[in-house]
Amino acid sequence: MLSLLTWQGLGQWMFVTSAFAFLVLIAWRWDGRRRKREHGGWAEIAALAIIAAWSLIVAATGTTTLVSQCFETLRSLALLALILALFTRDGRHASVGPIRPVLAALVFVEMLQFLLIMMQFRFGQDTGVTAMILQISFLFRLLVAIGGLVLVHNLYVGAASHQRMALRWTCAALAVIWGYDLNLYTIAYLSLQLPLELAALRGLAQIIAAGLLVIGAVRGRSAMRFSPSRAVAFQSLSLMVIGVYMIVMVGAAQSLAWLGGNASQLAQLGFIFVSSVLVLAIIPSGRVRGWLKVMLAKHFFQHRYDYRAEWLRFTRTIGRAGSQTPPLHERVVQAVADITDSLAGLLLVPAESGELVLASRWQWPTADVPAEALGAGSVPFFEKSAFIVDLDEVRAGIDHHGEHSAVPAWMLEEHSAWALVPLLHFDRLVGLVVLGRPQVARQLDWEDFDLLRVVGMQLASYLAEHTGQSALLEASRFDEFNRRIAFVMHDIKNLASQISLLVRNTEKHADNPDFRADMLITLRNAADKLNSLLARLSRYGTNGSERVEDIDACEVINAIAARYNTPGLPQLYVTQCQPCRVMANREALEQVVLHLVQNAFDASPEGMAVFLQVSADSLHGMIEVVDTGSGMSAEFIRNRLFKPFVSTKQGGFGIGAFEARELVKAMRGRLDVESREGLGSRFTIRLPLTAARSLIDSIEDGADPLDKKVA
Repeated sequence: MLSLLTWQGLGQWMFVTSAFAFLVLIAWRWDGRRRKREHGGWAEIAALAIIAAWSLIVAATGTTTLVSQCFETLRSLALLALILALFTRDGRHASVGPIRPVLAALVFVEMLQFLLIMMQFRFGQDTGVTAMILQISFLFRLLVAIGGLVLVHNLYVGAASHQRMALRWTCAALAVIWGYDLNLYTIAYLSLQLPLELAALRGLAQIIAAGLLVIGAVRGRSAMRFSPSRAVAFQSLSLMVIGVYMIVMVGAAQSLAWLGGNASQLAQLGFIFVSSVLVLAIIPSGRVRGWLKVMLAKHFFQHRYDYRAEWLRFTRTIGRAGSQTPPLHERVVQAVADITDSLAGLLLVPAESGELVLASRWQWPTADVPAEALGAGSVPFFEKSAFIVDLDEVRAGIDHHGEHSAVPAWMLEEHSAWALVPLLHFDRLVGLVVLGRPQVARQLDWEDFDLLRVVGMQLASYLAEHTGQSALLEASRFDEFNRRIAFVMHDIKNLASQISLLVRNTEKHADNPDFRADMLITLRNAADKLNSLLARLSRYGTNGSERVEDIDACEVINAIAARYNTPGLPQLYVTQCQPCRVMANREALEQVVLHLVQNAFDASPEGMAVFLQVSADSLHGMIEVVDTGSGMSAEFIRNRLFKPFVSTKQGGFGIGAFEARELVKAMRGRLDVESREGLGSRFTIRLPLTAARSLIDSIEDGADPLDKKVA
C-alpha cells in the first residue's frame, strides 16, 4: 500500500500536469480564434482557464482547503456555463427552454457551496459541525455531478445526427469530469470522508478530459443545433439509471461496513471498475437501446411516436436529392422501415398482368423473391381492406380478415419478414412494402397501424406521380422517335421525287449518251441511300409476328445453338430440351432468343457459357436463357430494362428488350425475368402449347371448353 505522502505527491504532480495541459489548450484555442477571427468561444476559454486555476490551487494547497473548495465551485459553475453555451451556440435560445430550469437548479445548488464554506470557516473548530457540513457539501456536489451528466447526455442526443461529430469529444470530456466526480462524491458521502486515493487520481481525469478536448479541436467544429423533443425525455431517464446506481452503492457500502478491514477500499475500486465496464458494454448496444425505447414508450408515454420528428425524418428521406441518392423505390422502403426500426425491407409493385413483382430492396440482399412475388388474386384483398398484415400472427394461424390466403408461402417461409404495408392511391394498390424484423420484435398496435396507413397513402401518391412522370417521359421519347421517322420519310420523299423526275426526263432524253451516264450515277446514289435507310429500319420491323403456327421449340433452340458451335465464338449449350410444340412465329421467336442470348453474352465475363432450356407445364411451353453474368437489380428490371430508348450499351438505341417483350406478347406469350446482382439472370419465354390452344382460346373468349369441344 502506498503511504499518505506518496499519494499526496502523486496527486500534486497530476494536478500540475492537468493545469499545464489546460493552459496549453487555452493558448491553442486563443491563437485559433485570432487567426480565424472568430467572435465566439469565450465560454469555453473561460471554463478552461478556471479549470487550470483550480488545478494549480489544488496542487499547491490540497483538495480539502477552503480556497480549493471555492475554486472547485467556480469550476462547476464554469462547466455549467459552457453547457449552456453549447446548447445556444446557433443563437436559438428559445430551443433550450426545457433545459433552463435544470441549469438554474444546478447553479442554485452549487452556489450553496459558498454558504457551506463560510459556515465551515466560522465553525471549523467544532468537529461535529464540520463533519455535518462536509456531508452536506458532498451531497450537493453529488447532485451537481448527476445533473451535469444528464445535461451532457441530452446535449449529445438532442443534436442533429450530422452535427454530433463536432460535439462528441467535448461531451466526452465533460462526461469524464463529472463521471469521476460522481464516483468520488458517492464514495465520500457513504464513507463520510474524501477517499485519499481517488482524490489524488482526480488530476488524471482532468488530463484525460484535456486530451479529449484537444482531439475535438483538431477534428474541427460546426454550428450546433439542439432540438429538444421526445428524444430528450427518453434520454433524461438516464437520471433514473444513475439513481439506481446510487441505491446499489449505498446498499453495498452498508453491507461491507459490517466486514471491516480493507474491504471498503477494495469495494470502492471494484465499483468504479464494474460501473465503467457496464457503461462501455451496454450503452453502445443498439439492441439494448431498442428494447429500452420500446419499454419506455409502452409504459411511460401515451403515444408511441413523436409525430413531428417522424414526419420530418420521413420528408428528409423521400426528398433527398443528388447523384449519390438511392432511387425513389428504395427510399420508399427506407421511409417505412425507419418508422418501425426495421432493419430491411422490400417493395413490390404491380406488373402489367396484375401480379406484384419485386421493384427494390433496402438492406435485404438475401431475400429470395420469386418472379411473381404476389399473385393477382391477392391484390383485391389489400385494395378493399387496406389491412396491414402482421406476418407473425399469420404464422401463428391467426386470420382476422382473410389475410392468410392473401400472403404467399415464400413470405411465411422467410422468417425475417415481419409485416406487410399496402400503399393505396385512390383505393388502387400501387405498391406493397415488406418490412424486415427489427432488432427488438414487438406486436403491432393501433398506433402503428394508423401511422403506417397514413404514410402508405402518402408514399402511394409519390409512386403514382413518379409513374405518371415516367409515362410522360416515355411519350416524349416516342414523339422524338416519330420526329426521327419524319426526317426519314422526308429523305424517302426526296428520293422518290428524284426518281420520278428521272423517269419523266428519260422519255425525252433516252438517246443522249451524257444523259444516260448521269442517270446511272443518280440511280446508284438513290439505291445507296435507300439501302442505308432499309438497313437502319429493318431491325425495327414486325417480321411477320402477327402470323403464328405450330412449331417445335426444341428445333428452334437447337438451330440457334448450332450457329454458335464454331471455334472463336462464345459457347452456347442446350442443357434441357423436352418435347415442346408451341404456337409462335418462327422468325420472331428466333429474333427474340438471339437477342436474349447476345445480351447474356454481353453481361457475362469473357469465356463464360450461356445455357438454353426447353420445358413445358400444363398450358405453356417455356424457353429459358440462363447466364452467370453480372445480373441486374430489381430497380433496373422494373424501371429500365423494358423501357424503350434506355440503353446501357455505348451507341445502343435501347429498343431491343422492349421489342423482344412486344414480340412475345404478340404471340400471346409472356417474357419473365429473374436476376440477382453478381449471380446472373434467367429470362423465361412462355408461349401457348399447341395441344392447349383450344383450351386457351376458350378461356380468353369466356366460353366453356367442354361445350366448344362438343360443338
